[in-house]
Amino acid sequence: MAQEGYKYLTTYKLSVLIYDLTVVFCDRFLSFNSPKFPNFPKIPNSRTVDQMVQAGRSGKQNIAEGYSQGTSLKGYIKLLGIAKGSIQELLEDYEDFLRQRNLPLWGKEEEKVRVFREFRVDWVSENTLNSPISLINPQDPTAFANLLVTLCRQELFLMVKQINSLEEKFVKEGGWSENLFKKRLGNR
Repeated sequence: MAQEGYKYLTTYKLSVLIYDLTVVFCDRFLSFNSPKFPNFPKIPNSRTVDQMVQAGRSGKQNIAEGYSQGTSLKGYIKLLGIAKGSIQELLEDYEDFLRQRNLPLWGKEEEKVRVFREFRVDWVSENTLNSPISLINPQDPTAFANLLVTLCRQELFLMVKQINSLEEKFVKEGGWSENLFKKRLGNR
């Protein structure tokens, strides 16, 4: 059975991956109940974890909702903008995580970041958690956070391209209401 059209979008696939990895990251490195890193400085994280998980979810869900609007290109563009804002918020959270713990934020010239950037979400099988985590030691918070920083930056880049493309389409073709009005005028 064919899946919904938005599930073929690279931005959607990448947002699912970012969301899934965010849940794992928060469980491993920000959860109060995580005994794996007892020496990590803990901050009151229940709100932080909730915000990060919800930002990841919002990125994914708004792409799906916008695409599913069907008739409203304007609504789709608006919801993609909301999704982009959610991923930007998540990127800031990962950068904050590294900064607050005096962990390095790797630049794109770093060899490990180059490896992350070569990763393509289209290559991931149904089990989204295996491929990108295989690029790092999943117990290393520096590598894990930098992987997610890289994925968020890729997602933001792709979302800007997608939004720009939809805006061009809107300018050329108009919106649903506009086209419906033209048909009505033509019918008179």
